[in-house]
Amino acid sequence: MTQEVGVAARTVPIDFVRSAVATAQRQGVDIVQLLDSVGVAPELLAQDRARVTVDQMAATVRELWRISDDELFGLGPAPVPRGSIRLVGFGLVACPDLGAAIRRFGEYQRLLPGLPPTAVTSTGGRTRATLDTSVFMEGEELLTVFLLAAMHRIMSWGIGRRVALHQVEFPYQRPRNIDDYDLVFAAPLVFGAATAAITFDTDLLAAPLTRTEDDLIEWTRNAPVDVLSRRDYGTSLAEQVRKILARGLGGDRGAAGTGERWPTADEVAKRLAMSPQTVRRKLGEEGTSITQIREDILRDAAVASLVRGDETVEALSARLGFSEPSAFRRAFRRWTGSPPGSYRRVASDS
Repeated sequence: MTQEVGVAARTVPIDFVRSAVATAQRQGVDIVQLLDSVGVAPELLAQDRARVTVDQMAATVRELWRISDDELFGLGPAPVPRGSIRLVGFGLVACPDLGAAIRRFGEYQRLLPGLPPTAVTSTGGRTRATLDTSVFMEGEELLTVFLLAAMHRIMSWGIGRRVALHQVEFPYQRPRNIDDYDLVFAAPLVFGAATAAITFDTDLLAAPLTRTEDDLIEWTRNAPVDVLSRRDYGTSLAEQVRKILARGLGGDRGAAGTGERWPTADEVAKRLAMSPQTVRRKLGEEGTSITQIREDILRDAAVASLVRGDETVEALSARLGFSEPSAFRRAFRRWTGSPPGSYRRVASDS
């Protein structure tokens, strides 16, 4: 498995790593050793704007699995031994359709008391799957996001196409890094809900399962990368704009993305069949702008490169279109709260 690179590179906020570290601390784990094993500098935990790559977050989750020998990292009402979900998966892939797989999973839950209770109800052409997170320790937002995303990804993977979500509900207040949730769910989000839930079209319950046991083995081998990030799920206008703007960055080893190479606001609007004013207004409603999205693309590409450690800061700053390395260093500190060395040093030493 390799971290997605170039224009496709995405990162996740340090908040998720903080949650993982808090979980590990409760189990008496050496946090410095844990962070070193996944290539994250301890000082980044103190920076609210810090980011990590999807690979680093996935490695952190795998470490928690190894340390706890529990699919839920020791946070559930009872242990869920590693490999349990995969074994359940073997029973589900034999089902004829998604609805049958969901019903069978409900039967399997009795064998795995460590899993949070789930319920699936259908009404008015929509189906709502809920997850009772009250059995978790208070404040385990990472586990809630992880399980909701896993539920969604497994259903989509099983039928071989994306399950479009009408709504995702979270039983906690709106987080600081709300933009990152679109990468994971690409759906309207409700915070402060009574329970965690996802809602989708009931028609999808009749969709046939298309996967084999070999497919399942391969999918679980790559876990949890697909749960943490999807490249093609974003449906918000911000994600559409990001895809258009990302072309201005060029290939992963391509020439620098200078200002002239980035699509202009008018060009972006034309490709979206909207007026520039409409694009600005709709992006504003989503809490972002073309300028901010362009900055996010540059930030994620920079973090991915520094973690890989295969470019000098000078080469990276030139590739990203900065006039000089000092300008890149200033921008990077503005994006993440830390100098590039905080990311590159760990990548070089790990």
